[in-house]
Amino acid sequence: MEHVLGIGGTFLRAADPAGLTAWYRDTLGLDMDETGVWRQDPGPCVFAAFESGTDYFGSRTQGTMLNLRVRDLDAMLAQLRAAGADVADDTQEAEGLGRFGWVTDPEGNRIELWQPE
Repeated sequence: MEHVLGIGGTFLRAADPAGLTAWYRDTLGLDMDETGVWRQDPGPCVFAAFESGTDYFGSRTQGTMLNLRVRDLDAMLAQLRAAGADVADDTQEAEGLGRFGWVTDPEGNRIELWQPE
């Protein structure tokens, strides 16, 4: 099973915290313990600010977007579609950076999946 490879940490508000935690664990494959600690593979992490009017995050009410590194973007997107996740049809490639795709979690948060070069 493909799984995300890393980020420093994040906290999300949720109407159903246990359900959303289960979705990230079961659908994206975050291998976390009972306290939420997730040991990640080493790799790059990007911090970037966007214009306040950007549509890149999906909904303009979404103030931040989680970006998760993956080993094989195509395999991860296929896995998410097979699980019934809300996956964007398009992907993008950025020279020198890698490939990007997007999925929306059950609470409506758009997540970027990144396969670095």
